[in-house]
Amino acid sequence: MKHALMIVASGLVVCGPAGAQVVATFKGHKQTITCLAFAPDGETLASGSKDGSVIFWDVSSGKARAKLVGHKDMAAAVAFTPAGKTLASCSHNSDIALWNVATGERTGTLHGHEGAVRGLAFSPDGKVLASAGVDRTVRLWDWAAGKELKRLSGHTAEVNCVAFAPDGKALASGGWDQQIRLWDPATGTLRATLAGNREFVRDLVFTRDGKSLVSSGKDGVIRLWDVEARNARAGWEAHDGLVRSLALSPDGKLLASAGREGALILWEFPSGKQLAAMRAGVLGFQAVAFAPDGKTLATGGIGSEVKILDVAEVLKEHKTR
Repeated sequence: MKHALMIVASGLVVCGPAGAQVVATFKGHKQTITCLAFAPDGETLASGSKDGSVIFWDVSSGKARAKLVGHKDMAAAVAFTPAGKTLASCSHNSDIALWNVATGERTGTLHGHEGAVRGLAFSPDGKVLASAGVDRTVRLWDWAAGKELKRLSGHTAEVNCVAFAPDGKALASGGWDQQIRLWDPATGTLRATLAGNREFVRDLVFTRDGKSLVSSGKDGVIRLWDVEARNARAGWEAHDGLVRSLALSPDGKLLASAGREGALILWEFPSGKQLAAMRAGVLGFQAVAFAPDGKTLATGGIGSEVKILDVAEVLKEHKTR
């Protein structure tokens, strides 16, 4: 096992006995890390926790710039606007909070869902926020004005996740009804329903060209969908049960997946070849997010710490044999 200098300051632990792949560890939450997102410039990382808090981290120094308190329940999702100036967060109550990234000030609240909000995504132009709720709806918001634009109904059970296509012309949603729905966000009409999941859908991510969609869920299968043909082109199995979080590298060549059993897997994309795997025990990895430069990966889980991993080192030290 490799050892390195450990420095503790302002909530940051640099390196340590976990191995060369751990670039830094951010400490500040009291419970499980549930969601992660990098700002577009890569300088700020937002983390949400089961303790209800959201923290803005200065990535270069590791300092917690602001601890955002206001959610009455677990933080379920965080999302930055494309400009990186505003963060949206949601929890297992019905409100969506809007925060000023520079100051940490709460700038607004979106009311409308009946029950928990589980997923968030901003449109590529930053004008629309999509939210997924346990009330079986997807809502589209003019978040700057604080107004609900559209309510998309069709799911027959709780909705867990939403994702915009890179061109903003399609919106995907997935949930407990085991289906993925593709919507036209401009009109709110349903374009297609993708069926084939054996259990509920937990996370979604579009490829950079918008032609493919990656999904994960409770059945442990990561599926690659052809958006135009509306079918699953491939299914990759390595996790034991729920795959809670997905992240596609900025260059589109790596896919990271985090499973409830505590496995973090890096896949060659789009071939689906398993390249590396790390295991940290049940709930050890619950959220993943690539930095905008693709060189590091933020992870979090039951340990209440956010770990920043060197992707190249993970591929080297935990290569799948």
